[in-house]
Amino acid sequence: MASRPLQEPAFLILSALAREPLHGYGIAQDVEASSDGRITLRAGTLYGAIDRLVAAGLVEVDREEVVDSRLRRYYRLTAEGGSRLAAEAERAEAQARRALERLASRPRRGGTDVAPGRLDGGAVPA
Repeated sequence: MASRPLQEPAFLILSALAREPLHGYGIAQDVEASSDGRITLRAGTLYGAIDRLVAAGLVEVDREEVVDSRLRRYYRLTAEGGSRLAAEAERAEAQARRALERLASRPRRGGTDVAPGRLDGGAVPA
């Protein structure tokens, strides 16, 4: 049985950790940048999501260090987390490809339909 798709914040947290271990603030910054500012994770939401990802075995603590008298905890993707992220990315890519193919095959009426390959109606880059 396939697992449930990840919620977008969880997907973006895993994606942030795919390159290197990050501390909470670094994860939050990456998520905001990756979502073009659509998703801003406040501390409670961020650490709640991280705790759930840790409990699921997708993320683990990499290391802790003290910076300016404060504990900074770094998290990393586990092997299972990397596999889950890859599967989620492939699923999302396949869904997007199907949607774009369906849009491309739609009959055009009055020039208001979305151009194939672009959701903003612009020309498809060569």
